[in-house]
Amino acid sequence: MWSSLFRLVPLLAGVFLALPGWAAPAGAERPLPAGMATALAQAKVPRDAVAFLVQPLDEGAPRLAHRVDVAMNPASVMKMVTTLAALDRLGPDYTWKTRFYADGPVSGGTLNGNLYIQGGGDPKLVLERVDAAFKALQAQGVQHVRGDMVLDNAIFELPAHDPAAFDNEPLRPYNVAPDGLLVNFKALILRFVPQADGSALVQSEPPLAGVAVPARVPLLAGQACGDWRAALQADFSDPSAVRLAGHYPARCGERDWAVAYPEPGSYAQRALQALFEAAGGRLDGSARNGRTPTQARLLLESPSLPLGEVIADINKRSNNVMAQQLVLTLGAQRHLPARMADGREAIARWWAGFVGTGQPAPVLENGAGLSRDERITTAALAQMLQRASQLAAAPVYLQSLSLAGVDGTTERMRERGLHSVVGRAWLKTGSLRDVASVAGYAQGRSGQRYVVIGMVNHPNAAAARPVLDALLQWTVDDER
Repeated sequence: MWSSLFRLVPLLAGVFLALPGWAAPAGAERPLPAGMATALAQAKVPRDAVAFLVQPLDEGAPRLAHRVDVAMNPASVMKMVTTLAALDRLGPDYTWKTRFYADGPVSGGTLNGNLYIQGGGDPKLVLERVDAAFKALQAQGVQHVRGDMVLDNAIFELPAHDPAAFDNEPLRPYNVAPDGLLVNFKALILRFVPQADGSALVQSEPPLAGVAVPARVPLLAGQACGDWRAALQADFSDPSAVRLAGHYPARCGERDWAVAYPEPGSYAQRALQALFEAAGGRLDGSARNGRTPTQARLLLESPSLPLGEVIADINKRSNNVMAQQLVLTLGAQRHLPARMADGREAIARWWAGFVGTGQPAPVLENGAGLSRDERITTAALAQMLQRASQLAAAPVYLQSLSLAGVDGTTERMRERGLHSVVGRAWLKTGSLRDVASVAGYAQGRSGQRYVVIGMVNHPNAAAARPVLDALLQWTVDDER
């Protein structure tokens, strides 16, 4: 499957670069295909709660256009706007820099002073890369810090964040707030491994200074896996201790549970101190927040993964906080410290130059789609995707999307029986309580390439996912 993808990407890029101008789909309203109309009726969703557009990339007239000029909530499909703006403005090779400074001399493996870690807004400063940076720092002679570890996240200016505000799910990793020094998405991962002695081994990652996690939890035999998280009776209310008062169902086998750390403001301090010590370092003082003094000396600059790889994580896995980091990064190109409003303004300016004023700019809140207020029309999104296909970086953007039935958020399409779509569509999906959406590119059996978009805004949106499946099947099965 992957080999077929890489054969198709150059073909798509070649077609993309030779496209005529965009033909607006206004006035092209047509009846919905029978399969879609039936699925809508079964989901009890009215036609005035949906919008669809199927636009051939190398022809003017759309195959399908329904309510294309109505602003809709796209949910995570909005990440397509954010990632494209970043790719076009910054380029696929752009990297973020995390910098390490000292305010004292280094001699004999000891820093006689404070170690400063200055965040650059890296969206994916995960454990492996932190460990590599600490080992590189120790190779330069900083094994022992006779001072504090001072964490500087001042590149972004962010208001206080309530992780329960959006949907009253404060422990969900998707509700984590952005940060100038975002370490491991502020997530704690608990792994449960059943043992022969009637208990489950509990492993936690990353290590967090001053946080106790139970080593084991009793196994519960004979019970279906079911809602195994509820069976654990977990209590995360105390930031210094995870409590598990229940049992772990033996039938679950090995499972991971990722939770947002309940005290996000101290996460980076706890994680970086523990990781520095785990890498072989010694810290006499404590980890704390602060600012890097102007006279501090640069010891190490650690670059991030390139933007081209970062947007693949954002789009394929629909990572909300990484998308918000991109919005703030775009804002930081014009104003420091960057605020979310700066990022929104940067994307608005980009939209005016890239898409033009012929289509309304999207309404952004955080650029991740984790919002009740974000809006875009299918016509505007389609025009953006058509123009994206003409960029030199079009293959990078295309490969950042989920390949239908193969990876990312569309991986289960094969299980849902969408065999005609598998490997033929590059998509971004979106889901909220009242929203279901999909957008991207598809290749029909005829060889035609399409922009395909579907959005449902209705309390029954979750039940309308088969409508979007039918849209994709109809688009791909264009020879029938």
